[in-house]
Amino acid sequence: PAHTVSLDAYYIATTEVTQALWKAVMPEWYISSEWNTPTLPITDVNWYDCQEFIRRLDSITGMPFRLPTEAEWEFAARGGNNSKGYRFAGGDKVGEVSWGLDNAGFRTHSVGSKEANELGLYDMTGNVMEWCSDWYGSYSSSAQTNPTGPTRGSYRVVRGGNWYGDADWCRVSYRDALN
Repeated sequence: PAHTVSLDAYYIATTEVTQALWKAVMPEWYISSEWNTPTLPITDVNWYDCQEFIRRLDSITGMPFRLPTEAEWEFAARGGNNSKGYRFAGGDKVGEVSWGLDNAGFRTHSVGSKEANELGLYDMTGNVMEWCSDWYGSYSSSAQTNPTGPTRGSYRVVRGGNWYGDADWCRVSYRDALN
């Protein structure tokens, strides 16, 4: 259900994590030669792999990183306070802002190669799905401040659609669950 959400200020990356960044932080990680291109988003990583990546990134940089909450992800994808109410992150024409089933050619593409949204964020819809920190569960219809989802569950939230999904998967409101 639609509901009011208030969020504290936060930072979010401009693009998806690239293979180059992942390899710099996780040098032992194997990337299939078919997909091995530094500017492509990292694929085939689970939520726990992301936690290890974040732990190492924190150690390398001395700065705290984390996955966004589902609410933070959606607010950023919608364009934050600059939102124009688009169906997809950055526009209403899915092919201009997203790599999906109709235009991706059954593969990922270099990050930042489509139009950015109102906050200058790229690939918030399409290319690869993005992990959120939340467990997957039902929304509350009441107003919330800094929601973090259920305290436990079997699946984590993924958002944003991907290169093999149709336009419905790329809507900023679309959510799914993986483990």
